[in-house]
Amino acid sequence: NDRGTQYRTGIYYTNPRQQQTALAEIAKEAQLHRLPIAVEVKELQNFYPAEEYHQDYLDKNPGGYCHIDPRLFEVARRVTKRPQAHVNPSAYSRPDDARLRSELTAEQYAVTQQNATEAPFRNEYFDNHEKGIYVDVTTGEPLFVSTDKFDSGCGWPSFSHPVSDEVIVEKRDLSHGMDRTEVRSRVGDSHLGHVFPDGPKERGGLRYCINSASLRFIPLNRMAAEGYGQYIPIVR
Repeated sequence: NDRGTQYRTGIYYTNPRQQQTALAEIAKEAQLHRLPIAVEVKELQNFYPAEEYHQDYLDKNPGGYCHIDPRLFEVARRVTKRPQAHVNPSAYSRPDDARLRSELTAEQYAVTQQNATEAPFRNEYFDNHEKGIYVDVTTGEPLFVSTDKFDSGCGWPSFSHPVSDEVIVEKRDLSHGMDRTEVRSRVGDSHLGHVFPDGPKERGGLRYCINSASLRFIPLNRMAAEGYGQYIPIVR
């Protein structure tokens, strides 16, 4: 019954990371089929909410029509309904170079200002399991929370999501003979690390591989005192 262009399957991205992830997954899936994948990938132009009877359709009709395994619903909810916090950029400012040189360690300066990479497994936070928030070491802008930290085995702190997509800037990085996506902080323009599409699928599939030297960790019991109390609800 569902024929015509109005039923076309599509992925509509809002930033380059989403586009890259979608194209990579489609290319991987295409290897399993003889005919080309017919999913269009385009930048989102507009969005209209569906009628009320379509909202949460599979919850209302778990045995009907779409034939999707209900066990996948909770996986989707964990990924799509994860709360994102709004971070006001005007609350933070980037120090000048002289102050950065005086306040940062040599390694922190090299990582954040000169795009260096610290040694794996010999950095401050790769095996930190304490609850709290990770902020930009140069500006204090919130970047990641312990809720989204996981052990990837790579030797650097790994996160599945930032506090909010808005605090991260992504850039294509062709250095060292590789094609990677660099991540930088929004206000401080600090080099943080890179993002890869090999993270836990149940968390969204991304791995933000971040240098400890670009971060300052604030434990949960200090967050309110240091001005990060509004982010406590998303820390687990």
